[in-house]
Amino acid sequence: MTMELVKKTQKAGILVGSCSDRPISGQRAIWEKHGIAYDFAVSKHQLPDVKAKFEADIYYHIGDREDLDRQYALAAGFEFFWPDEAVTEPWLSV
Repeated sequence: MTMELVKKTQKAGILVGSCSDRPISGQRAIWEKHGIAYDFAVSKHQLPDVKAKFEADIYYHIGDREDLDRQYALAAGFEFFWPDEAVTEPWLSV
């Protein structure tokens, strides 16, 4: 996802954050470098915690790995998008 897409998503009132195998400090640094106020930065196995903390009608995760991203997202009850699917911004049409 581009940072412009993240900003557009936020303007639509959607919470954004990161869930990565990168250290949380590294995730935060990326958000801060781009001046984006993020709602969460967690490790992949913490997706259920994100869902417990933020009430929403639907949860999305964008990732590029079947073995980590997709499996963790689906196990936590998130909808999953590959990066090429995410560029169509499907969450903005819900």
